[in-house]
Formats: sequence, C-alpha cells, structure tokens
Amino acid sequence: MTQPARFAATYAALTAAHEVADHWVQNDDQATTKGIPGRNGVLACVEHVITYTATQAAALYAVNRATGLRLSWRRAAAGLAVSALTHYAADRQGGHWRDERPRGVVRLAAATGHAGWLQRDPNAGYLMDQSWHKGWIAVAALIAVSGGAR
Repeated sequence: MTQPARFAATYAALTAAHEVADHWVQNDDQATTKGIPGRNGVLACVEHVITYTATQAAALYAVNRATGLRLSWRRAAAGLAVSALTHYAADRQGGHWRDERPRGVVRLAAATGHAGWLQRDPNAGYLMDQSWHKGWIAVAALIAVSGGAR
C-alpha cells in the first residue's frame, strides 16, 4: 500500500471514529459537564477523552487489520496521543464559546479574527470545535503512518 493510501485510510478511520465517539459514545453528563471549571469538569472531560481515544484505537486497529496498513503500534499510539491531548484541550472549553473573557482555543479563535462570528452565529463554536479536532486528526494520521510500513 502506498504512503498516500495509508494516510488516507488512517485519516478516514480516525475521522469516522471521531464522529462516532463525539456524537454517539459521549454521554449527556460528559457533554454538559466537561467544560465547567473544577474537578467535575476535568473528570467528565477525561472520561470523554478516554472513550473517544478507545473508539479511535478500535477503528484504527480494525482498519489496520482489514487493509494491511501495517502501522507501527508505537507510531499509532503517538498519533492517538496527539488526537487525545488536543481533543481534551478543545473540549475543556465546553459551552464557553461565547464567554466575554475567552480562554484556550476560544482565545485562539478570537485572536485569528473569529470573535465576531463566534458571537453572532450559534453554530460557529461547534464548527470551530469540529474543525480543530479534524485538523489535529490529520496530524495524528501523519504521525501514525510516518516511517513507512512496519
């Protein structure tokens, strides 16, 4: 399998798993609590990221086995770690996309000229969140396939 095909298959598996994990596996408590300050918010976000990463790992394992990707487990784990850590960073924002005093990823979005959009469009925060995740999933896929097949 060519390196571009390996990347495409890896990105597709990680992205499909992202959609399932973020919208089906994540429970209501995690979704509503993960962005609140304090211990409960941290724990809810950690629980979500654990199930999110497990879902991505299962998808990557299945695609690796079914297609002969021959991914290195170390590189796959490194890619999953990047996806998990960046997912946590964004999800600790929770429903705080419209806060008057933004933090983290919201501050970055505002600094890059998106503050008005975030304030005006009720879907902007969700779209920024999802594009953040998918951009980092591409990085994770590149890490997972780097170094060639094992």
